[in-house]
Amino acid sequence: MGKGHYWMSDAERARIEPLLPRGRKGARRVDDRRVISGIVHMLRSGARWRDCP
Repeated sequence: MGKGHYWMSDAERARIEPLLPRGRKGARRVDDRRVISGIVHMLRSGARWRDCP
């Protein structure tokens, strides 16, 4: 990954795994790691939330 990008390590993922919901009904879920990495990237980069796709 390029400079300034963030991707959760397997160890970080394992640490928060018990806090994430499992097997819920409804819309198809997006990969939790991808969502959390996106949130952390936004917080670290200082970008505005409204600029997110």
